[in-house]
This record gives sequence, C-alpha cells and structure tokens, in this order.
Amino acid sequence: MKKYIICLFILISQIPIYGQNISGHIIDENKQAIIGASIFLKGTNSGTISNKDGEFNLVRDGAYYKLIVSAVGYNPDTVTIPKGVTQLNITLKTGVELSDLVVSTSTPGSSYDRNSITNLQNITSGELRKAACCNLSESFETNPSVDVSYSDAATGAKQIKLLGLAGIYVQMLHENVPTLRGIAAPYGLGYTPGPWMEGIQISKGTASVKNGYESVTGQINIEYLKPDKSDRLGINVYANDAGRLEGNINSAIAINKYLSTVVLAHIEDEIQELDSNKDGFMDQPMVRQQNIMNNWKYFKNNYFLHTSLRFLNENRIGGQLSKINNPYTINIDSKRYEFFAKNGFLFDDKNESSVALILSGSLHENNSQFGIKNYNGDQENWYANLIYDTGFSKKHKLSLGSSWTYDNYNEYLNAIPINNNESTPGIFAEYTFNHNDKYIVLAGIRADKSSLYGMFYTPRVHIKYNVAESFNLRVSAGKGFRTPNVLAENSFLLASSRDINISTKLQQEEAWNYGVTATGHIPLFNKELNIQGEFFFTNFLSQVVSDLDTDPHAVNIINVSNGSYSKSYQIEASYELLRGWSITAAHRITDSKATINGKLREKPLTNRYKSLITSSYQTKLKKWQFDLTALFNGGGRLPDPDTNNPKWATEFKPYTIINAQVTKYFRTWSIYLGSENLSNFIQKDPIIDVANPTSTDFDASMVWGPIHGRKIYAGLRWNIPAKETNKKHNTH
Repeated sequence: MKKYIICLFILISQIPIYGQNISGHIIDENKQAIIGASIFLKGTNSGTISNKDGEFNLVRDGAYYKLIVSAVGYNPDTVTIPKGVTQLNITLKTGVELSDLVVSTSTPGSSYDRNSITNLQNITSGELRKAACCNLSESFETNPSVDVSYSDAATGAKQIKLLGLAGIYVQMLHENVPTLRGIAAPYGLGYTPGPWMEGIQISKGTASVKNGYESVTGQINIEYLKPDKSDRLGINVYANDAGRLEGNINSAIAINKYLSTVVLAHIEDEIQELDSNKDGFMDQPMVRQQNIMNNWKYFKNNYFLHTSLRFLNENRIGGQLSKINNPYTINIDSKRYEFFAKNGFLFDDKNESSVALILSGSLHENNSQFGIKNYNGDQENWYANLIYDTGFSKKHKLSLGSSWTYDNYNEYLNAIPINNNESTPGIFAEYTFNHNDKYIVLAGIRADKSSLYGMFYTPRVHIKYNVAESFNLRVSAGKGFRTPNVLAENSFLLASSRDINISTKLQQEEAWNYGVTATGHIPLFNKELNIQGEFFFTNFLSQVVSDLDTDPHAVNIINVSNGSYSKSYQIEASYELLRGWSITAAHRITDSKATINGKLREKPLTNRYKSLITSSYQTKLKKWQFDLTALFNGGGRLPDPDTNNPKWATEFKPYTIINAQVTKYFRTWSIYLGSENLSNFIQKDPIIDVANPTSTDFDASMVWGPIHGRKIYAGLRWNIPAKETNKKHNTH
C-alpha cells in the first residue's frame, strides 16, 4: 500500500505550480556572488541592490523588459528579460584594471538579510567551511544564536537550542519543506552532511504561516547544492585523530537547457573506541552512515519543478568499551526514506500571480537497544501544501493556501506497543503591505484541525520600519503549536536508569512569541560596522516539561499551564578590521524558566549566557585563510540531586571552547587543518555511576559540556567547475 501511495504522490507532484516576480543572482566570472550590485528596471525608478549572496528581488512593471545592472569594479550591463522568465543568472565582467588601483571585495559568510521582513540570518557555504562542518550539528560553531549540545552522554544524540529553548520548538526545513520531526529528532542533526549544504537560513521568532503552525522560536532552513549551479564534480574527504573518517562526492549534470540533476553521496565511519576520561565508557558512539540524495530541477517557460529522492542508513554503537566483560551496549539502527516535489507556475506576470504545490513524504525506521531495554519504532509522514500568491499592486500582496500533515507512529517499548497517528488539514491567508519600502507589514493567520486536539488558530504578524537607509527596526508577534511525541523525541533517555513516567492525555503545546530587533549599518573608516540588538520573549500557555528534579531516579513528563517562559537578549557586531580580516563579536543572556513541581524555576542544563568571538583572515588572492572561534559559555543549574545521597552538584560552572582552522587554496582544490576544543576542556563525570550501568544511580542525562577532549582534523576539497556556457540567462 505504501508503494502505491508514494507513486500517487509523485504523479500528483507533476501538477504545475509556483514562481516569483523578477529575481536573480549576480555573479562574477569566477561565479562568486557580487554584493551591492545595483539593478534597475530601464525606463523606471524601480530598483534594488543584491544581497550578500548576490541575490535580488524586483517588482516589475509589465511594460518594461530590460534591467540595467552595475557594480563597482565591473562593467555595467543591460539585460533583456526573456518572455515568461522570472529568474535570472547575470554575470558581470571585471572592469578595466588600472595600473595602480585594485578593486577587491569579499563575501561575508554570515549576514542578516537587510531586505527580509523577518529576522533572517543567511549562512553561506563559505562560512560553513570555516570549521569542521561535517554535518548540520557542527555547522553552528561560529554562530552566536544557535547552541548545539549533547542530549545525553551515551547515545551521541545532539540538540540545538534557539532563544533559550530546545530544538523541538524550532521548525526544521529542507528546501522550505518541514523535516526531521518525531523519531528523526534525536539524531537528525547528523543526517545532513556539511558538504551537501549550499547555505542555511535562520529565522528567529515567529515565522510565516505558509510553512505551518509548528514554529515557536523560529525556523532553520537547509538549502542543498542545486543541480543547475553545482560543480560537475566535487569531492571532500575528512579525518580526525579520534578515528572518524568521512567521504563526500557530488556530481551535477545539465541534461539540456531546461533540465539538470545532481547526485550527492556521503559515507562516514568511526573506527575506534574513544575514551578520553578513562571511565570505561565510550565518549561518543561509533557511527557508520551511508547517505545518498538525487535532486532534479526543471524550468521551462513559466513552469518550475524541483524534486528529490533520498535514502539514509545509520548504525551507532556506544556504551562500555568492548574489552570490558559483559559490557553495557547501546545499539541504534536507523533507516530513512524521503522525497519531496515542488512545482511552480506563474500565470499572471504583471500581478505576480502564481500557484504552488509542495508534496513530501518520509518513512523513518528505528531499532534500538539500551542494555536490556529495547525501543523500536517507525514513523510515516506525509505533507502537502498548496499556495496561491497574487499582487494587487506594488503595495498589496495576498497569499492563500491549504496544507495537510499526517503522522503515523508505531512504537514498541520492551515489546509493549504504543501507536499514535494524527491528521491535520488547515487553511491560511497572509497579507503584505509595503509602503514604498519605508515600512512593511506582514500579517497572517492559520486555521488547522487536528484529529487529536480539534480546531486551533495561529495568528502571526511582522512589521519592518526602515528608519533610515542604514537603520531599521523589526517587531513580530505570533503563536506556535506543537504536538508532543515524547517517547520518539526522547528515546535517548532510555540510556539512563531513570524511570520514564509519561502523563496520560498530554495536551498540545501552545506558546506566544514576541520579538524586537534593531539593526544598524554604520560607515566607519571607509568600511561598514554592522551591529544588531534583539530581544525575544516566548510565553507558554501549555507546555510539556521533562521534570528531572522531583525524583532523581525518574523523569516525569507532564503538562503545565502558563508560567513557563524564555527571554533572550542578544547583541552582535561584525566589522572588517583590515582588508581580508573580519571579526564578529556577540553576547547573549538567557532567562529561561519552567513550572516544575508547582514552582517556577530556572530550566536546568541551560547556559545563562554565551559570548562568541570569531576572527577570519584571508590573504590576497585567497591563497590562505585563517579562522579562530572562541565560545564563552556561562554556567547554569543542574537538576536536583538526591538529598540523602547526592551524586552531582547543583550548578555547573562557565567554560570556554576554542576552535581553529587553516586552509590553503589552490586553483581547483584546497586542504585544511584544524583543531576543536584547543584548551582540551572536558566535563568531569558526565555519566553518573558510570561503572555500574545496571544500578539505579546510573544517569547519562547530566551532560552540560564537552565529553571529548581536543581533536585534530584534516581534510581535502577538490572540484571540477561547471562548464561555462554562452547563455547569459539561466534559471536557478
């Protein structure tokens, strides 16, 4: 039956769908993004500038079909917009070189989108390469907003935190399609290899209603390498002194001028048992993973199709070292199958009218053993989203749509079945008012009906006010909802001896999120100082809390109403001190509290503050690059220990992590050498009563810092660029 459903989804996915007005990508002859290029519609005053990725978006009057494009250091160009084309690749040639003048620019690897109405941060592949970005969980090492930490000290499960709250409150997207939900959540951050990623977008606070109701603290969207923009061949190999080996390969083929495809393959293996603190327990499990994806892209006239198929197989083995007699063993096998298809059709060029259909499906299978405990589960997910966009004028735009999400869980804990399914159809509307780019208002509302919780409504609003050309304000407010799937999302807790007590009839989680952001771009010594301050407040009306305090030998998963909240204050600044040398500094304060045993208390295992400094220096002609990152993590509260026999403290202290990397570039390849955790800081006793895994005191959930010491790594990247073409305009 599943095969027929998948075939039906794929056939339906061929129905035409959406496009945009005039958007595009400004690049130089080396295919590097050009920042700040001016793009004007010839014969009008309508214009814009390209962002840090070289991308632009422009409202076009139907009577005008030529763009004038210019940038400092490049020859200007006039581009005719072909009939029916709404997306362009435009290449500018380097201008005449003067004998004593060299015009140079560098692309920031991470920046906030000045044109976005939301608090949107773009992270490019260049930023990801500043560290050992082997997968998504390691891609935020240079980011001040997102924290990544181990969920426990035994399984290798990792979680992100945004605005002081766990990653389950962040909506994860791949190509703007919801993903990594439920059973995939504990280990899903390791499922996306770094070399596959073209970029990451982080949107803090409430998000657009188009992608659903689940975003509480924000969205993280992963963009993969695109078939029409990828290298013909790319290879990345990596190894570290802890025995981790990785290999990645990607190959893109242009079938014709309308159709292209790319294959992405990844393999990794950890070949040795690592025990830095000599406690007889592996610091992290040995992971073996095979991962392959095939993306296709088609664009002709006003029709667009982007589709993808993917398969992942992963095995992780952890626990006590194999040399120990009758060792306590953790064995987790995961298999994941997924696809998505996005179609687009623009049928009214003048009014930007379009219709879009997005379809996706996944099957995730998990078989796990934690000593004598067994957890087996599988999850089916189906998703459909139909969107209609239209513009009444340059000031007014409207989006209408309908979506459907279906989840079916079949879980077994020690052979006891736990089955659950939820179907949630919904409708939404979103209106945008743009007053001459001075201020923009985006207001949306959703109405969804869950088969488990009935009807609920999700209002959201964003306002952006451009106070001056170099200064703007953003405010946002909106609701988010989430269905708790506590066993699937917290299966890593089975690695401890704590009893897991789950309240019956857990309610849907519901929270309001409010945000204020101020951004300035200040001219300073012929350069630009970018500075941003922000405040976000998340207030829960209903929350599911994992209570580790009431009983030191159990985790009680319960519903609490009102009271729980999280406040996040952050300031961030970036500046190019010297040509090629840029620095970013940020500081964040987190005040996160939850109702525990009837009292409002500071959430355990949460850093009270975080400071970050990154320094990146690139020599002339990009021959060498030196990157340094320092993370200063504040202390926090630990869950209450047993008062009669305390096994751990009540607080953890601040600590510092330093990472460094050196990269040498050649024409088509590069090599890199780096170190993580240079100061070799390791949390002492991350597992309680580690020598006795069968005792009631055995607990791997008390992890708050690194559980492995200094790592040295090296890698090589090599690519064959895509063939140059005589076509100036390519869809992308």
